[in-house]
Amino acid sequence: MSDDPVLAARDVSVVRGDRRVLDGLSVEVPDDARMLVRGASGAGKSTLFEVLGLLATPDSGSVVVRGTDAASVSERERAALRRDHLGFVFQSFRLIDDLTAYENARAPQEHAGDVDEAWLDTLFDRLGIADLADRTPPTLSGGERQRVAIARALANRPSVVLADEPTGQLDPETTDAVLETLFAVRETFDTALVVVSHDPQLGERFPDRFTLEDGVLREE
Repeated sequence: MSDDPVLAARDVSVVRGDRRVLDGLSVEVPDDARMLVRGASGAGKSTLFEVLGLLATPDSGSVVVRGTDAASVSERERAALRRDHLGFVFQSFRLIDDLTAYENARAPQEHAGDVDEAWLDTLFDRLGIADLADRTPPTLSGGERQRVAIARALANRPSVVLADEPTGQLDPETTDAVLETLFAVRETFDTALVVVSHDPQLGERFPDRFTLEDGVLREE
């Protein structure tokens, strides 16, 4: 395990109109992170999620992934950083309706050119969705789609999983199962975990807790 953070934001600012959504924000995500970022609606949590995930470019500052400043490389190299090191769980799922649940989860592996069906089977078993593998997203409930999205995020055994409200549509029992799966993957594969959420159930489950307010991230 490296002493350097796997992911870091350094003096990052994002401006929307006359509002500084992120204001000189800095944070480091070590390899063993189990980090929760909380904040009120509109506080900029989703913007932080996108910036850390190299899905949006900050107006100033830098995001560093495994020692590489994302601003210093080509878009193709940025895409490779996302593919090789980052896994995403989106609040709106972003599953492809024409693919089965299994095909959606397998897509990152196909993009990387390294399909590991045994690992996908393990994920589907742990998430309790093995019986949904052949169904398409429109036939699934919101909670079921969320669990498929989590399987997809973990497909390539990323260095960091970034999750935007990963338990927002799950019942308490399923929330526990999903969190235990994410935590187990973090322990087994040294995958850092950063969750952006306002779910009050999650607070005590994370040793590293931060609040985003007025564009600044404060440790709780």
